Amino acid sequence: MDTRQLQLCNDIVKKHKIEMIDLKCIDLTGYLHHISLPVFPNILSKLVTEGIGFDGSSYGFRKVENSDMILVPDLSTAVIDPFRTEATLSFYAHILLTDEKRTPFSQDGRQLAKRAEQVMKKTIGADKSWWGPEFEFYIFSKVRFDTRTSSSFYEVEHAEEFFKSAYHAANPFDVYDDFRDEACKLLKQFGINVKYHHHESGERGQQEIETYFNDLLTSADNIVTAKYVLFNFARQKDLYVTFMPKPMYQQSGNGLHLHLYLTKNRTNLFYKRGQYANLSRLALCFIGGLLKHGAALSAFTNPSTNSYKRLVPGFEAPVALTYGMGNRSSAVRIPKYINNPDETRFEYRPPDATANPYLCLTAMMLAGIDGVLNKIDPVKEGFGPIDGNVEHLGTDQVRFLPRNLEEALDALALDSQFLRRDGMFSDELLDQWVKIKKEEIKSIGTMPHPFEYKQYFNL
Repeated sequence: MDTRQLQLCNDIVKKHKIEMIDLKCIDLTGYLHHISLPVFPNILSKLVTEGIGFDGSSYGFRKVENSDMILVPDLSTAVIDPFRTEATLSFYAHILLTDEKRTPFSQDGRQLAKRAEQVMKKTIGADKSWWGPEFEFYIFSKVRFDTRTSSSFYEVEHAEEFFKSAYHAANPFDVYDDFRDEACKLLKQFGINVKYHHHESGERGQQEIETYFNDLLTSADNIVTAKYVLFNFARQKDLYVTFMPKPMYQQSGNGLHLHLYLTKNRTNLFYKRGQYANLSRLALCFIGGLLKHGAALSAFTNPSTNSYKRLVPGFEAPVALTYGMGNRSSAVRIPKYINNPDETRFEYRPPDATANPYLCLTAMMLAGIDGVLNKIDPVKEGFGPIDGNVEHLGTDQVRFLPRNLEEALDALALDSQFLRRDGMFSDELLDQWVKIKKEEIKSIGTMPHPFEYKQYFNL
């Protein structure tokens, strides 16, 4: 037990007259869950030493006949939740089993995220990874959707409608600039510092908020937190936010682009002056690992059927397993505008926010580590560099990302060894993940679509 951290949290409880303690965690697919406990003397000490039991089967983790699990708060994640009426101190929690040793649960993404950086330190010598997420999302004024035996529909209403790309649109036409201002202030209350925000290219209310760099676990926590903040704030404003990769036909999709670099003793290991894009050999091999395993990675970076409606040519979405400077059609883009060696980096563009961020970032780290250890040269592997548009190149020239979730799962079945390094992704986790995703594919694949009525009803 970290007694100093415990004392700091107890001081917050006393100073702010906290009435409720809230423990949060996400299930395997990324949905957020929580449990609230009224404050009583020494509650935090009791939670840290004993935890609180919960039904793991209801989270999709365990079978109903063996479903008892334990949540234990991570005291370093303490934050006062502004969306609760009663004064509430919120924590992210680790998930433990109920055996005598209170073993960490192998499908707990936060545990995997912590271990990922330990594996990085042991294998390639970096002491910290730095991740900068970009959040793309739409704001709608009204949303209706339903699926039943005799009906299936969605309908969205939007306060904005631009004739063409709305990228960096200005007010008064940028209707939600004040919303983003206020959202950034809320994010700061949760410890998330925003780099900038703006209107994105989508013509029907697409937004972007980009955040500053943090380590792997904190960045994954921040992705969960940012969604929580934006969902709740939108509800307060009687608006609707979605991070769906492709919520509207023929409109720009929502990505979760991830900027990344590694350091050792505060020195950027990705920087090498005079090389292509000033990238070091280590950075290129890390990129090589990401691209070589990119198809299998898609099962975690783009884990929904909707993900692949975004990953199509023509909407600045990455479609090719290539890298290049300033190239938004490649999976890996190296920003051209960086002048600071300390922030030399690349951006991995395929991910979207339907991902479980802990699994997504951990899988990316393991792919990169594999690239470094096996000296995967992206040039020799045929991944580039390509600085022009790759959307119109053929499969004989470049390799492309999977076209659908089923192809991504097939790729994972053929290429999962890199995920198993140091026992990171267990058979249990991989099997459960594939099972869940195949059930999603089957459910959606067997359901009549409204467009099929338009196409075939009178045929």
